[in-house]
Amino acid sequence: MTAQPDPTQCSARVSLVQKRRSLLWRVLRAVSVTLVGGLFVLLVLQVVHHGRGTRLVKDVRSGRNPAAPSFDLSVIWPHTETWPRELRSAVVDSKVSLRELRGYPVVINFWASWCGPCKAEASRLTDAARLHSRRVVFLGIDVQDFKGDARKFLREFDTNYVSLRDGSGSTFSDYGLTGVPETYWIDSHGRIVAHYPGEISRERLEQGIAEATRSDR
Repeated sequence: MTAQPDPTQCSARVSLVQKRRSLLWRVLRAVSVTLVGGLFVLLVLQVVHHGRGTRLVKDVRSGRNPAAPSFDLSVIWPHTETWPRELRSAVVDSKVSLRELRGYPVVINFWASWCGPCKAEASRLTDAARLHSRRVVFLGIDVQDFKGDARKFLREFDTNYVSLRDGSGSTFSDYGLTGVPETYWIDSHGRIVAHYPGEISRERLEQGIAEATRSDR
């Protein structure tokens, strides 16, 4: 004779399964809420950063000379041969912050290895860095790129100044970039005196350096 299942046991098993499903559902819902909340926070931060960057560009255009946004980025190219001697130790910890360069005019060039105009202007930047060696700090910031490709680019053009990597994209946003290349000129007090989006000419590069140097007097 076949044993009949105990109705009490069946009910208990059903109840246990329902409890497990309910717990799993609560966990999944909590994870979903957390993910959505995290994405929302990231979106808000991106909007805030973009807004700040847009205002920064407007302030530069209007001649207000706003303070350059600070950064502390990893070094991918530690070549300091054209830098002032007293600043060369800044790369020892494999990071460079903008405040470490205070006291000298700075040319910041945002670039990427896949960018055609960046390749076209590369030799102009290295020539200018050599011409103004030890008096003006040239600094590259690589964005939206792979480290290996970036280093290959820097070797190809025999870059004679330090380049950093903006891995998170926060510096890109803080400076209000809309693409690459873009160049900023900063005076020795950390104020932005000029900005140029697009491939830089030798004339415009020298003009920006003159503005940064004149602003220091």
